[in-house]
Amino acid sequence: MIGGGNIFRGLDAKLSGIERVTGDYMGMLATVINGLALQSSLENLGVFTRLISAIGMDKIAEPYIRRRAIRHLEKKRVLIFVAGTGSPYFTTDSAAALRASEISADVILKGTRVDGVYTADPEKDPTATKYHTVSFQEVISGSLNIMDMTAFTMCQENDMPIIVFDINKPSNLLRIIQGEHIGTLVQG
Repeated sequence: MIGGGNIFRGLDAKLSGIERVTGDYMGMLATVINGLALQSSLENLGVFTRLISAIGMDKIAEPYIRRRAIRHLEKKRVLIFVAGTGSPYFTTDSAAALRASEISADVILKGTRVDGVYTADPEKDPTATKYHTVSFQEVISGSLNIMDMTAFTMCQENDMPIIVFDINKPSNLLRIIQGEHIGTLVQG
């Protein structure tokens, strides 16, 4: 699941006079733009991909159909989910938790601006310390903001681990895929 906050964040639309629902749909379209860019980059590297949208756009993306998505995975294709859940009021975090649960993913990789989960916001509190692993319950009791509560609860209920890592460091994603411990692992 790819986000679109770098282009447009639906939650911030009210500040510009745009109705929340319209802003959320604009945010979903922003994820499609990012998905197309990621697809192009991966295919230039020889990686087979499928862009899968929660909103119908048959000229550029496949519709989300669970069985078809699983079949693509069986064929070793990278799936790029865009347009969130296709419904307003849900974040891409919630969409990621939903799709990961539906396709029985092993883990959610949550790329952010920080290199893991901390006891407090490391951008505001220089005394914050990083967790290498943390439980779902510790995140809840410590009010640690990893993702929205709907997404986080879905991950907890489906025993879906989350790896939180710094997406801005180019080698991190590859290192995680290769099995290296990067960022923070959130699990049971």
